[in-house]
Amino acid sequence: MHSNHLLLEEPIRMATILEPSKASFFPAMTKIVGTLGPRSRSVEVIEGCLKAGMSVARFDFSWLDGKYHQETLDNLRAAVKSTKKLCAVMLDTVGAEMQVVNKSENAISLQQDDNVTLTPDKGQEASSQVLPINFDGLAKAVKKGDTIFIGQYLFTGSETTSVWLEVDNVNGSDVDCKIKNTATLAGALFTLHASQIHIDLPTLTEKDKENISSWGVANKIDFLSLSYTRHAQDVREAREYLSKLGDLSQTQIFAKIENVEGLTHFDEILQEADGIILSRGNIGIDLPPEKVFLFQKAALHKCNMAGKPAVVTRVVDSMTDNLRPTRAEATDVANAVLDGSDAILLGAETLRGAYPVETISTVGKICAEAEKVFNQDLYFKKTVKYVGEPMTHLESIASSAVRAAIKVKASVIICFTSSGRAARLIAKYRPTMPVLSVVIPRLKTNQLRWSFSGAFEARQSLIVRGLFPMLADPRHPAESTSATNESVLKVALDHGKASGVIKSHDRVVICQKVGDASVVKIIELED
Repeated sequence: MHSNHLLLEEPIRMATILEPSKASFFPAMTKIVGTLGPRSRSVEVIEGCLKAGMSVARFDFSWLDGKYHQETLDNLRAAVKSTKKLCAVMLDTVGAEMQVVNKSENAISLQQDDNVTLTPDKGQEASSQVLPINFDGLAKAVKKGDTIFIGQYLFTGSETTSVWLEVDNVNGSDVDCKIKNTATLAGALFTLHASQIHIDLPTLTEKDKENISSWGVANKIDFLSLSYTRHAQDVREAREYLSKLGDLSQTQIFAKIENVEGLTHFDEILQEADGIILSRGNIGIDLPPEKVFLFQKAALHKCNMAGKPAVVTRVVDSMTDNLRPTRAEATDVANAVLDGSDAILLGAETLRGAYPVETISTVGKICAEAEKVFNQDLYFKKTVKYVGEPMTHLESIASSAVRAAIKVKASVIICFTSSGRAARLIAKYRPTMPVLSVVIPRLKTNQLRWSFSGAFEARQSLIVRGLFPMLADPRHPAESTSATNESVLKVALDHGKASGVIKSHDRVVICQKVGDASVVKIIELED
């Protein structure tokens, strides 16, 4: 590999490694999505998560019901109010997920070289000999020699809590398997994954639709994480469904790539979706281990060039039970940042892990260190080259704002936006300084009542790397005379000063619309 491809800008002096990390108002430019559950649903713990750097809360509907998640969300709202830190809400669908049903919740011990039968007869009790599953068509989908993987929610890859099975024989609707490793399955729910096999289940199930139309609508969810997205059509169908649900027409859809089928159709899925979640737990089973890093690098590059947020999962599994990540995990988080990830998604680590707050804090610190050595110069050139000429008007303004900010060593870029698109385009060029996105609400009506848009747009930038939103006063529109904009600008600058991002004599780059023209200007602050 030629040295100009290295992501580090210059050889790092060993002395800088020994310097303590400096704390800042924004723990990192890379965002952290935390999954809230049994160990992270009290107001106190959620407050800790928000202060540590969580900006999106994920609610996983594979677990428990709307009532349980509603209690957690109410606690999140109380925590947001007390910490004054914005947090977006993501609903994660169940999708085409096969599950083993263990009603008794007793631990199940499986011994290497023994046999076990998977059956769609849910009336049977789960045991070392029989595992009832929630899918009738498994026998039709698999054949002798196929691999099936069963593990606790979010398989850790640990051979003691998850099991590999090899299909031995298909017997009517039952599937007889040989156990490849000794393991103990604990809990009520284990996910079942058949490697590289098409499972004939809908991506958006009836249960998902029920959860979205009740819980999702009531809580105006910002993001829908579409599990097991396999085709662009899956995203189109989900969008069509959301468009009929009032406010949810603004909800962004993040396609979760979990298997080879989704990987094969990645380009068309990326075109349709608002963002991508690389579900490395499942895809790590479908792909040989030596190919997983290639998938990550290629997928993140495509998302970066398309200007769509990319989220990486399964980074610090060991922190579910331990206070420190392994060396490999710490390096993995940093590499995800250097590869271009917008956000890191924590699943089991915060949902049922013993150290949810510490995990978020640790991941945030690693991200911040990796951002210091991210080769912005190389990335900027690659992005400009990819976009090509002639650039669109907005793309040109966004790239110019970033170039100007870097040249004058600005401490922050302030972007006035209504839809959030301009701010996202600026963030696409990965400036080295934070982008303060000042969302100007727009007045809209449905013939029955007036309402302001803007809250969705502000919260949806909480998953984009380097983008930090604030909602402006609706009396000061973005596209207006310079006089009113000055007052919005003052509010934005005061916010920047209060958060410690801007100091006197700093330079600030401002991107705004004045009438029909887009303007990039540089200001230097006085005392």
